[in-house]
Amino acid sequence: MSMPETLPCKKYCNIKFRVSQGNIQVALLILSIKHQGDACSPALAEDVSVNESNSGRDATGDALITGLRRIEDGSVVSNSHTVKWRIFTDNGRDLFLKGKVDEAEKYFLLASKEAKEGFGERDPHVASSLNNLAELYRVQKEFHKAEPLYLEALNILQEAFGPEDVRVGAALHNLGQFYLVRKNLDEAQRCYERALKIKGRVLGYGHTDYADTMYHLGTVLYLQGKEKDGEVLIRDSIRILEEGGLGQSAIFVRRMRYLSQMLVKSGLLREAEALQRKILHVLEISKGWSPDTVIAAEQLALTLQSLGDLLEAQELLERCLHTRKNILHEEHIQVAANMLHLARVKMLCSSQLRKSNLPEARAALDKAKLFLEDSIRIAKAALDPSKADGNNRLNIRSTVDSEKDYHMALIILSITVKLFNGILERLSILTNTFLSCWTRNLQSLNAVGLLEVSKYEVQEQTMQPMAHAATESEHALCECISIYREPAIRSLLKYPDVEGEYLSCLRSLMSVLEDYSGDRKGPQKATLQELKYEVKRIEDDIAAARKNRS
Repeated sequence: MSMPETLPCKKYCNIKFRVSQGNIQVALLILSIKHQGDACSPALAEDVSVNESNSGRDATGDALITGLRRIEDGSVVSNSHTVKWRIFTDNGRDLFLKGKVDEAEKYFLLASKEAKEGFGERDPHVASSLNNLAELYRVQKEFHKAEPLYLEALNILQEAFGPEDVRVGAALHNLGQFYLVRKNLDEAQRCYERALKIKGRVLGYGHTDYADTMYHLGTVLYLQGKEKDGEVLIRDSIRILEEGGLGQSAIFVRRMRYLSQMLVKSGLLREAEALQRKILHVLEISKGWSPDTVIAAEQLALTLQSLGDLLEAQELLERCLHTRKNILHEEHIQVAANMLHLARVKMLCSSQLRKSNLPEARAALDKAKLFLEDSIRIAKAALDPSKADGNNRLNIRSTVDSEKDYHMALIILSITVKLFNGILERLSILTNTFLSCWTRNLQSLNAVGLLEVSKYEVQEQTMQPMAHAATESEHALCECISIYREPAIRSLLKYPDVEGEYLSCLRSLMSVLEDYSGDRKGPQKATLQELKYEVKRIEDDIAAARKNRS
């Protein structure tokens, strides 16, 4: 293996980055799930008594708390304000990390008051308190309150320690994180570039804090469309973690996963597969077959599915399903999602077998249909408000979590029903193909009368599976649409992806009704017309929303 070379990066404050040869690849957008890397983690300012060598990481190396470091200039005076400031800050931080944001805000405000009275308006203790308040307001999405506090904390630290101090670098990183969450990418880039320069000079180019800022800068560049530069920085930040002994940490795995998603999106599936195998190996060693390991195995299986390696993909997904049923429950919504993936693999297997072995192709579709039927049943049960007790396997923890869980179940149900629709169509096509082959075999019959009778029988049998498939499709889609219209569920239509899935289900039902309507009259014809009105209304809503966003 060739040694990594050192390349100068003039764009980033003349800091040198070590880049492995051949690692510069183009990567495009992130996968559909929104992922900001570590950027959304709270960055509370530490107690000023914390030793400067403490990087604010937990046992796994994850950057849970970053910010201010110990003040070494002797300016801290121990008095009643110091004690109160410390108590209020600690209480606020503990409540914040427990999700009790309103109570945490009260303590952070009290800490800020004590810092100003005890140390002065421009003291670093005040900067610490302002940073904590800013983080709280960011989590609350009160961005108009957060930004001025971040900026004021940064100004105080620059006045106290100078523009090149490591504490200023930490504050710049926090401000960059705020801008990244706000999708103000240009400002985020400027903050991260400056923070990276400071951390590299003070902490060293192999320090994990340096790698943390490098990763976030790489994320920003990637989101700006500078895929090549972003990927280089993200790869190098991963290398620093691995060389620093954090090759099995949660943050290492998370960044590897993010990089693999970039590669998948760019179509570099074999490179993504290699990374995903490494992630799975690390998690199997460190955690066994835990929920995190299952997710890693599932992601690898989906990549293998895209590459056409269906047998290994199926084996991985079956193991994921078995593990989820043991760890969670057989009726958990994640089990439904797992079955959806297995159904897709079976459909692809059926497509491969269709030309060579019709019975096996039919058997694969039948298995896929069973998976989808179970997935639909689980998702429907999860969306039933009457089962919000111990029988509901969504593990609802709060109103917010409940909405997220319903959101996930609704999307899974919609996708599964539409896939179920597709399987019914394929099953009817395979049946018709088989019957057509039977008709051709009848050509060898000498008795013309017998041949005509047999053709008539085949035509009747051909229409039966098609009509049955249409009835099943109509029933499944109607049930799905009725769930969307439930009062407890309808509020989720505010999410674009949910509204899009609802619209797709309506269109699918319209298509089924139109294809097999014949001379429908009365209620069925009225239903079709109602669907058209509903589709038009939602299309208008989506168009208006897009116009407002632009």
